[in-house]
Amino acid sequence: MRVAVSGYYGFGNTGDEAIALAITRELKKQGATPLLLSNTPEETARAYGCESAARMRPGALLGALARSQVVLSGGGGLLQDRTSARTLTYYLGVIRAARLLGKRVVVFNQSVGPLSEEGGRRVAAALKGVRVIVRDRGSLDTLRGLGIEGELGGDPALLLSPTPNLTRDPDRVIVAPRGDVTDATEGLRTVTERLRERGRRVTALSFMPDHDDEAAHSLGADDVLSTRDPQVALDAIAGAGFVVGVRLHAVILAAAAGVPFLGVAYDPKVAGFCADAGAPAQPTTLDPETVCLQACSRSAPDWTAVTEMKARAERSFTRALER
Repeated sequence: MRVAVSGYYGFGNTGDEAIALAITRELKKQGATPLLLSNTPEETARAYGCESAARMRPGALLGALARSQVVLSGGGGLLQDRTSARTLTYYLGVIRAARLLGKRVVVFNQSVGPLSEEGGRRVAAALKGVRVIVRDRGSLDTLRGLGIEGELGGDPALLLSPTPNLTRDPDRVIVAPRGDVTDATEGLRTVTERLRERGRRVTALSFMPDHDDEAAHSLGADDVLSTRDPQVALDAIAGAGFVVGVRLHAVILAAAAGVPFLGVAYDPKVAGFCADAGAPAQPTTLDPETVCLQACSRSAPDWTAVTEMKARAERSFTRALER
């Protein structure tokens, strides 16, 4: 069975690449052949040992859908129009094209929203009769508001594992900013300064180098790690004692690695993940002293809840592929 996967792949975003890595691994475990739609298909095929096709070339895109039996829309935060209406148009267009070709379509471990009123109407129309699996409870609420029933899964990146036998430094704190969330970056500079004053070593982790490097270098951390490789990011997180993440997948990979974390909720998907995991979260106008106290005390999430999130993520693959 060939499974086409539509997402934000091949753009150098470590979080989305973590999803790609997890999805290809899990589909192969299920005996399926993954085919990722990517901005850089040759690079994606090499990186994950899978088939890949150009997401923005109509012929390649339609050909990929035509030779697949199942189409997964996700993971990630694809069905939203906060970024732009064009983003929503693209992903709904892939769903419609796959359905016109008679393919089984599953919205797979996405966050749904934020959506404008018009965007909500478009999503409701496009998803009628489609199996929808989301990664957080807030998205279930969004769907119900649109008259759509969904299932609760989990982010595929929760299923990734660090390299074995890493040494963890409990006094190291990973801080993962986001370049376009400037009010959070200001607060994270103060957090970094105060953590270092208290004897913590701080690594600034840039998840999307083209967008986050400047913010990461501005924090005044002990060192900066800039990577597009999800395994490198996961291993760095696994070797730390605490993670403060504006980037969603900084906290998701922390959960995967069993490292306590705090999310900075620039978007509902960050707040939703932290709420589901029983983890602390701060607004972008964060309180540096509170963040420092939680980092130094290594405030833990609800690890039982995290374990259940991982189990739901694993089960979602079976649910997506069954008829």
